[in-house]
Parts: sequence; structure tokens; C-alpha cells
Amino acid sequence: MKLLTDEMMDAVLPAETASFPSPVPTQIVSSDEYLPTPQTPKQREVEARLIEISDRLAKKQGLSRRRFFQTAAGMAASFVAMNQVYGDIFKASEAEAATPELANQLAAAQASQFIFDGHTHFLRSDTRLTAFVKGREAVGQWGWNKSLTGKTQTISDLMFDNYVKELYLDSDTKMAILSNSPSDIPRDWFIPQDQVFKTRDDFNRTVGARRMMAHFTITPGQPGWLDKVDEGIEKYKPDSWKGYTVGDNTHKELAHWPWHADDEKLMYPFYEKAVKSGIKNVCIHKGLFAPAIAKKYPRLRPYADVRDIGRAAKDWPQLNFLVYHSAYRWVGANPADAMAEFDKTGRSSWTSDLAEIPEKYGVTNVYGDLGQIFAWTAVAEPRLSAALMGMLVKGLGQDHVVWGTDAVWTGAPQWQIEGLRRLEIPEDLQKKYGFKPLGPANGPVKTAIFGGNSARLYHLNEQHAELVNHDRLAAMKTDYLANGGGRSNLRYGYVSKPA
Repeated sequence: MKLLTDEMMDAVLPAETASFPSPVPTQIVSSDEYLPTPQTPKQREVEARLIEISDRLAKKQGLSRRRFFQTAAGMAASFVAMNQVYGDIFKASEAEAATPELANQLAAAQASQFIFDGHTHFLRSDTRLTAFVKGREAVGQWGWNKSLTGKTQTISDLMFDNYVKELYLDSDTKMAILSNSPSDIPRDWFIPQDQVFKTRDDFNRTVGARRMMAHFTITPGQPGWLDKVDEGIEKYKPDSWKGYTVGDNTHKELAHWPWHADDEKLMYPFYEKAVKSGIKNVCIHKGLFAPAIAKKYPRLRPYADVRDIGRAAKDWPQLNFLVYHSAYRWVGANPADAMAEFDKTGRSSWTSDLAEIPEKYGVTNVYGDLGQIFAWTAVAEPRLSAALMGMLVKGLGQDHVVWGTDAVWTGAPQWQIEGLRRLEIPEDLQKKYGFKPLGPANGPVKTAIFGGNSARLYHLNEQHAELVNHDRLAAMKTDYLANGGGRSNLRYGYVSKPA
């Protein structure tokens, strides 16, 4: 089963081999849910500048470019190149990139920061979502990587072992929530529900600490779905709930059961069960529904925005509504169109609507998640990324924005972590829109977003945040880094073919 048609596949290349292996991506990488947009002129300029900087500095440091890109200095160089093109949006200097000792010192000072990734994925071992496999086979057929020729390919890089490596060893992430995506076709769930919770429990038992949490995925409208909720509460003891209001996001052409969060008849009985169970965090996928997708699936368009969140939150103040992707609409569309919308109106569909819910409805239980919204904008329109952060913090509050990366679709999330650590809202946007500075990496705003807010939502204390720096996984990471470590800087999915 694949989501991109053969015609669409002709326009893309596998990101693992065709994207520039820089610490921060220099073009949009998509999953098999939507087409990537072509590399923009500014992204090409960033790539060219980064090549010049990295070749010069790597030679001085006695490293290959590939090895330089795996270092803290190489990460800094990426943000230096981006600042040269987009303006001073990220805190980075060539002195940091040119001085490994300084770069390592800065990286080490932040390595113990509590990072809670509330939005991660991997695929089941028997998945039929084989577009990634087709991409690897094409690489062999085209002769780019002879080792891929003449043998069966797998998508193991999108599965559990590499998930652990990239999330916990190749980034500063300390805790994560394993998420899922349902389908009206049971075989096409990303992961079976029972495997989600077995993975959580086995992993935590192995590492000796609570490092992984897991959603129970709800399927409103499907026959017997509330009975499954009851079973899930009793059998799995989930940490939170996850649902897609468009229904089957994998097979939008089917999607028999889309739903609204404020549907009293359908959803309120579930909320009552959630309150009674004490599992009060309801995570809802919103956005990622660009105009072209809306045109293709017009009947699902009313379910993709946040029109239903405000009343549900007001009617159920006992629950927390975490809006995934902060309802950002433009993933899969031209980033320049998203930037143009903001420049013209000062708004961004439908993230601005989300940010206005607390004032409009008088609620304090609505949160914005940064999965995909940060990754997509930081590499294409970092000024928009800064603006989105500004509007979310201003509207929802710095204590109501939560970190998520949607890893491992875009590879190890360290580049996203570094991006937010270094990001600052330009002064002209602060003055024009009343946005407040995001401040330093370890300041109150970013500390809250990276982990403090989720720790509060999931009832974690400071002792737990400290414990994860000393468990078996922490020891494993210390050994991994001592023996060379090094991010692969691979991304998984597709990039647009060069013009």
C-alpha cells in the first residue's frame, strides 16, 4: 500500500540518499503522506554557503565534511549559513563553528536539559505502507548505491531499533510519547495498539526508568469504539489519548468516520470516561491540510481546522486538549505561500485560530504542539517559524506550548532541538505584533516548552527529570558517544527532484 501515486513518485527522490546530509536540512523532506516542495532559491543559497563554510573549517580541523557535519561545530555552521541568508534569527557564530572546543562546551552545557518529545512515531515490522521501500529499491536500480541492488529492501530505518538510536542516542531527548495513526483498514495502522503498550513497558523495564509514554488511539464513530476505550483503560493504562478528526489519515479517500471534537452525542461520552479514568490529556491531530489536499478531499476539510476545539475545551475544563501540529495548515504546500499569508495578514491558517481560543472561549486547557510546524518552517521560512512561536506563546501562553518533533520521519531530532534553542523572534516582529522574546536556550520560555509544560501535564517531578540522566539508557548513551557516536544526518522520506 502506498500513498503517493506512481506519477507523484516520478517527481521525487529518496531523502536518505538524495538530500544534502547537513546537520539541518536544506530542503523540505516529506513522508509518504504528501509531496515535498522543491528546494527554494534561498535554501540552495544556504546549501552553497554551508558547503563553503564546512569545507574551509573541516579542513582546518582535519576532518572530512561528513565527519564535520556530525560534530557540534558542524551544527553551528548550519545555523551560521542560515543567518547569512535569512538574517540573524538563530544564535550562532562562525567562532563557534570554527572552534570545536567552544562548540563542544556549549553543546555539553545543554545536553542534560530536560527534553520531552510529545510526538514521535515508528512503523510496525509488517507494515504495508511500502513507499519508503520503493524509494530504496529505486536507489539501487538507478545505480546510486550498488549495495542496494539485487536484494530485498526493508524500511528498518523507520522501525523501533533506529527509533531508539536516533531519538535517545543521537539527540538530547530524555522522554518521548510513542504516538500512532489509525486506519479504517486495521492492517494499515502505523502500529497495533497492543504493540504500542508492549513497546512502552518493555523499553522502560529495560532501561530502568520511565523514558517512554504512549497514547491510546481513539477511533470515534467506528463500531464498538467506546468499548475499546474501556478495554484500553483497564488493559493498557495509557498515558494519554490520541485522535485524528479527519478519521483515516492514511486513506483519506476512504475515511468513513471523520468527527468533530465538540460533537456532544459522539464525543462527550468519551470525555466522561476520560475524566473518570484520570487520563486527562486528549491529543488531537489538526492541520497539515494544505489547499491542494483540501481540493482533493473537500469533505474532510471542515474536520481539519480548529473550529471544534474551543467549545469542547469550554465544556470539559477537567481535560487538557493538546492540538497536534498546532493546526498548521501549510505542510505539503509552498512555504512561500505560508510566508506570504503572514506578511499580508499577520495570521497563519489555522494556527492563529488556535492561539485565539483561550481569549475567545475563556479557557485555559488548550495547548499547541510543535510537531512538523517547527521542522517545516525552520528549514524553509525561519522568519515564519519565529512568528508562529510568537503567536502561540502570546495567545496560549508560554506554559501551554509543548515540544514535539514527529520523529523519526525527519531523522534524529537534534537539529530541531538546536533550532529552537537558537531561535529568536526578530525585533521588528516583536514590535509590530507584541511578541515577547523567546530568550536563551535555558531561559524560562524554552525550558517550559522543551519539557516543563509536559512534565506538569504528565505529573512528572524534578526528581524524575534528574533520574533519566542516570539510568541504564544514560549509561548506554555515554558509552555510545565515547566510542564515536555521530548522527547520520539522514532523513527518511522524499525530496523533490531538482529542476
